[in-house]
Amino acid sequence: MLPWNSPEGRPCYLSTEDPGSRMSRLADEVEAEMVESGTAVLFGAEAVPADPAAGEVAVRFALTRAVESLRDVLRVAECRQGRAPA
Repeated sequence: MLPWNSPEGRPCYLSTEDPGSRMSRLADEVEAEMVESGTAVLFGAEAVPADPAAGEVAVRFALTRAVESLRDVLRVAECRQGRAPA
């Protein structure tokens, strides 16, 4: 399974066993970007509760980005689980 969906929202699958193929490398790069983005979102979101001046908009924004990132990272985990040796 690839770390993105089709335009219709269905999972996309890669039909190759070659981890060095162009699509495999692209999928790995996208996964790495998703995890890196999640790390950045976590860093920013951690600061919001500690800031007494943070208002509802900041909290809502941080939570929205955190939910998006968690969804992406869970997708990466699901993709990698399918590639893990038994």
